[in-house]
Amino acid sequence: MKFILNVLWLVFCGLWMALGYVVAAVICFVFVVTIPFGIASLRIAGFVLWPFGWTTVERRDAGVGSAVGNVIWFVFAGWWLALGHLITSIPLFVSIIGIPFGWANLKLIPISLTPLGREVVPSGQGFAGR
Repeated sequence: MKFILNVLWLVFCGLWMALGYVVAAVICFVFVVTIPFGIASLRIAGFVLWPFGWTTVERRDAGVGSAVGNVIWFVFAGWWLALGHLITSIPLFVSIIGIPFGWANLKLIPISLTPLGREVVPSGQGFAGR
Protein backbone atom coordinates (compact mmCIF):
# COMPACT_ATOMS: atom_id res chain seq x y z
CA MET A 1 0.00 0.00 0.00
CA LYS A 2 2.89 2.37 0.78
CA PHE A 3 4.28 1.83 -2.71
CA ILE A 4 0.97 2.75 -4.37
CA LEU A 5 0.58 5.84 -2.17
CA ASN A 6 4.16 6.92 -2.91
CA VAL A 7 3.70 6.54 -6.68
CA LEU A 8 0.45 8.52 -6.61
CA TRP A 9 2.09 11.13 -4.38
CA LEU A 10 5.02 11.42 -6.78
CA VAL A 11 2.72 12.02 -9.73
CA PHE A 12 0.30 14.46 -8.09
CA CYS A 13 2.43 16.65 -5.85
CA GLY A 14 5.74 15.08 -4.78
CA LEU A 15 7.66 15.97 -7.91
CA TRP A 16 6.62 19.63 -7.77
CA MET A 17 7.37 20.02 -4.08
CA ALA A 18 10.75 18.27 -4.44
CA LEU A 19 11.57 20.65 -7.27
CA GLY A 20 11.03 23.56 -4.86
CA TYR A 21 13.51 22.03 -2.43
CA VAL A 22 16.05 21.43 -5.20
CA VAL A 23 15.77 25.08 -6.27
CA ALA A 24 16.34 26.13 -2.65
CA ALA A 25 19.37 23.80 -2.50
CA VAL A 26 20.89 25.21 -5.69
CA ILE A 27 20.50 28.75 -4.33
CA CYS A 28 22.14 27.64 -1.08
CA PHE A 29 25.04 26.00 -2.93
CA VAL A 30 25.87 29.30 -4.66
CA PHE A 31 27.15 30.73 -1.39
CA VAL A 32 29.78 28.74 0.48
CA VAL A 33 28.40 29.67 3.90
CA THR A 34 24.96 28.18 3.13
CA ILE A 35 26.11 24.79 1.85
CA PRO A 36 24.77 23.00 5.00
CA PHE A 37 21.35 24.45 4.18
CA GLY A 38 21.63 23.09 0.63
CA ILE A 39 22.49 19.63 1.93
CA ALA A 40 19.50 19.73 4.30
CA SER A 41 17.28 20.90 1.45
CA LEU A 42 18.37 17.98 -0.76
CA ARG A 43 17.72 15.57 2.11
CA ILE A 44 14.19 16.93 2.44
CA ALA A 45 13.71 16.78 -1.34
CA GLY A 46 14.34 13.03 -1.20
CA PHE A 47 11.87 12.71 1.66
CA VAL A 48 9.28 14.77 -0.22
CA LEU A 49 9.60 12.52 -3.27
CA TRP A 50 8.77 9.34 -1.31
CA PRO A 51 7.23 10.27 2.11
CA PHE A 52 5.04 7.27 2.94
CA GLY A 53 6.90 4.79 5.13
CA TRP A 54 9.40 7.41 6.34
CA THR A 55 9.44 9.90 9.19
CA THR A 56 11.83 12.41 10.69
CA VAL A 57 13.38 12.40 14.12
CA GLU A 58 15.57 14.91 15.89
CA ARG A 59 19.24 14.05 16.00
CA ARG A 60 20.69 13.63 19.46
CA ASP A 61 23.90 15.41 18.52
CA ALA A 62 22.15 18.55 17.21
CA GLY A 63 23.11 21.58 19.20
CA VAL A 64 23.02 25.34 19.21
CA GLY A 65 24.35 25.52 15.65
CA SER A 66 21.30 23.67 14.37
CA ALA A 67 18.97 25.97 16.30
CA VAL A 68 20.63 29.10 14.92
CA GLY A 69 20.68 27.58 11.44
CA ASN A 70 16.98 26.75 11.68
CA VAL A 71 16.18 30.39 12.52
CA ILE A 72 18.13 31.56 9.46
CA TRP A 73 16.49 28.85 7.31
CA PHE A 74 13.02 29.85 8.54
CA VAL A 75 13.55 33.49 7.59
CA PHE A 76 14.97 32.90 4.10
CA ALA A 77 13.43 29.65 2.83
CA GLY A 78 11.42 27.72 5.40
CA TRP A 79 8.23 29.72 5.45
CA TRP A 80 8.08 29.77 1.62
CA LEU A 81 8.31 26.00 1.46
CA ALA A 82 5.84 25.55 4.31
CA LEU A 83 3.43 27.84 2.51
CA GLY A 84 3.84 25.68 -0.60
CA HIS A 85 2.90 22.59 1.42
CA LEU A 86 -0.11 24.34 2.91
CA ILE A 87 -1.37 25.61 -0.45
CA THR A 88 -0.84 22.21 -2.05
CA SER A 89 -2.74 20.43 0.73
CA ILE A 90 -5.92 22.49 0.35
CA PRO A 91 -7.03 21.11 -3.05
CA LEU A 92 -6.00 17.64 -1.93
CA PHE A 93 -8.32 17.84 1.08
CA VAL A 94 -11.16 19.03 -1.15
CA SER A 95 -11.04 15.81 -3.15
CA ILE A 96 -11.93 12.79 -1.04
CA ILE A 97 -9.25 10.57 -2.56
CA GLY A 98 -6.57 13.19 -1.89
CA ILE A 99 -7.02 13.32 1.89
CA PRO A 100 -4.00 11.05 2.66
CA PHE A 101 -1.87 13.25 0.44
CA GLY A 102 -3.15 16.37 2.19
CA TRP A 103 -2.12 14.87 5.54
CA ALA A 104 1.28 13.99 4.09
CA ASN A 105 1.71 17.61 3.01
CA LEU A 106 0.84 18.83 6.49
CA LYS A 107 3.28 16.28 7.94
CA LEU A 108 6.05 17.87 5.87
CA ILE A 109 5.49 21.41 7.18
CA PRO A 110 7.51 21.05 10.44
CA ILE A 111 10.57 19.71 8.63
CA SER A 112 10.27 22.41 5.97
CA LEU A 113 10.42 25.02 8.73
CA THR A 114 13.28 23.48 10.76
CA PRO A 115 15.33 20.99 8.70
CA LEU A 116 18.63 21.16 10.55
CA GLY A 117 19.16 18.72 13.38
CA ARG A 118 16.74 16.16 11.94
CA GLU A 119 17.19 12.96 10.01
CA VAL A 120 14.88 10.85 7.87
CA VAL A 121 14.33 7.28 9.11
CA PRO A 122 11.93 4.47 8.23
CA SER A 123 8.57 4.85 10.02
CA GLY A 124 9.00 1.69 12.07
CA GLN A 125 12.43 2.70 13.31
CA GLY A 126 11.65 5.92 15.21
CA PHE A 127 13.55 6.64 18.42
CA ALA A 128 13.58 3.04 19.70
CA GLY A 129 15.35 1.59 16.65
CA ARG A 130 18.20 4.08 16.52
